Amino acid sequence: MTTQTHPSVLQKTANVTLSTPVQATLFVSLCALTLWTAYFTTYPAVHDRVHNPRHHTLLVPCH
Repeated sequence: MTTQTHPSVLQKTANVTLSTPVQATLFVSLCALTLWTAYFTTYPAVHDRVHNPRHHTLLVPCH
């Protein structure tokens, strides 16, 4: 007699969440969100710091 073990929902979720494509997608999304926030902030200290790189990457025209 053989016993079959069925993976639990938690194990299936962990396998999907820890897969390389999911991790890559989350990493790219986090980087994009961070850049978007830094490039389009109105907070003076951050705006002044990223002013030149923002224009050199041609993402935002000069105002």
